[in-house]
Amino acid sequence: MSYGYNSAIGSHVGMVRSNNQDSGFAGDYLYLVADGMGGHAGGDVASALVAKEISSQDVRPESSPEMAGLTLRNALLEANKKLRGTVKDHPELAGLGTTFCGFLTVGKQLALAHIGDSRLYRLRDGKLEQITKDHTFVQRLVDSGRITEEEAKFHPRRSVLMRVLGDVESAPEIDVSVLDTQPGDIWLLCSDGLCGYVEDPDIEKILRRSHTLQGAVDALIDKSLAHGAPDNVTVVLVETEAEEIPVEEPNPRFVGSAANAPVLRDGEITTARMRLLSRRRVRRVPVVEESHFEPRVDEYLTELLAETKRRNARRRLMWLLGVVAVLCAIGGALLFSYQWTQSRYFVGTDGDTVIIYQGVQQSIGSLSLYSVAEDTGIPLEALDGMERRQIQRSLSAGSLSEARDIVLRLGGDEQ
Repeated sequence: MSYGYNSAIGSHVGMVRSNNQDSGFAGDYLYLVADGMGGHAGGDVASALVAKEISSQDVRPESSPEMAGLTLRNALLEANKKLRGTVKDHPELAGLGTTFCGFLTVGKQLALAHIGDSRLYRLRDGKLEQITKDHTFVQRLVDSGRITEEEAKFHPRRSVLMRVLGDVESAPEIDVSVLDTQPGDIWLLCSDGLCGYVEDPDIEKILRRSHTLQGAVDALIDKSLAHGAPDNVTVVLVETEAEEIPVEEPNPRFVGSAANAPVLRDGEITTARMRLLSRRRVRRVPVVEESHFEPRVDEYLTELLAETKRRNARRRLMWLLGVVAVLCAIGGALLFSYQWTQSRYFVGTDGDTVIIYQGVQQSIGSLSLYSVAEDTGIPLEALDGMERRQIQRSLSAGSLSEARDIVLRLGGDEQ
């Protein structure tokens, strides 16, 4: 007996971008998320085209999960050819591309295909686990031990993708795998508009507390919006049931760009935006940096690693200069303070005679802040009781001449 699968889906343009370049699909056996790139030049076209093309695989698989995964992979390669053909027919779309993360349910297993940085998570026994690994530059740095997971979140090159579908490669490498599932598992497919801005513990908490799948989808999107949602956000949730759910009528649901209009019809792109592009060229600058593909991986890695080394060297230099500046400031303050103490005087005693000291009657550790300026030669015993006590406590003076006047008032000039 096969397992059954319930699902929910949602997408939002976000708080910053003007169009939704994400596409999502939830069918009876197929579930996917695609995150388009290429800005207003075609990110929405790329994700919608792939979602529409791959949705034809939403039929009950009759083969093994391994064969279903290969079928899904081959379908993605065919969709990639159509993307390249679309760019050939419409040069204004050059540079378009899309990520893909989706799976087919095959009995009690899932056939997964993945490329890019859209992700698949699994919630099992209340614990969230990331299943896919991003095909990004920073993930390679993490895997090589050059940076930490925390540093990757803020790396200036975190938006650079190493693998995508689009007009950049004729046969991109697509990860395919077979996953086991069990009743109660909740599978989360999402674009980086969610996982890039909402922390995993928050995602886990929402999934655990939500009573319905659609409620969880809405709560996850709301959480991304609460963080400012600078990117499109698309979420698909699939829950594994113990019993198979009969499919009476197909129930395909598209969201995002794929839901707005068909992408290809008789070889022509039919989105409303493309009809505008046929009349005039639209150029807009994205308000936030979006993911993009870098085809020259080895050269790019070498260049960016060298840049990272230079940046780290600059950071160390700035830190060293900062430390030197702080030490100089502290040293200057100490020098100024010491010079001020040496402009002061006091009249005291070494136990036998009256002494004029330069400085203040203080010490810092073993460092004394005063020294003998003049030994008056006046015996301490020559002073009366009150004068002796005053000298023993010391008398402050603002200058050497003032200190000498104090000594004269003691009657020292008569000694």
